[in-house]
Amino acid sequence: MKQMGIKQEEIPAIRVIIETSEKNLIIEPASVMKVNMQGNESFQISGDVREEPKAGQFSQEDIQTIMEKTSCTEEEATKTLEETGDLAEAILKLSS
Repeated sequence: MKQMGIKQEEIPAIRVIIETSEKNLIIEPASVMKVNMQGNESFQISGDVREEPKAGQFSQEDIQTIMEKTSCTEEEATKTLEETGDLAEAILKLSS
C-alpha cells in the first residue's frame, strides 16, 4: 500500500455518530481507519449500527412502548419522553 502512495492510520474511536436531518446513525463499537491516498483523506468505518430519532423527534413506536409498559396515556408518554429525552428514563419516571 505504501508503494502505491496509500497510508492507513487506525483512529482509536469508541463511537461514531452521523447526524442527518431526520435521524442519527450511531456506530458503536466503532472501528475507524483514516486512509490518505495521494493527498485525499477518507475514513472507513465499521461496527454495529443503530438509528435514533433526532432530539425532540420520537417515533410512535417509542411512545407506544412507554404506554404499554406504564399504562399511561399517549399525552403523558409524549410529555415524559420529551422531558427525559430517553426511552428507558421515561419508562422509569412513569413507573415510580
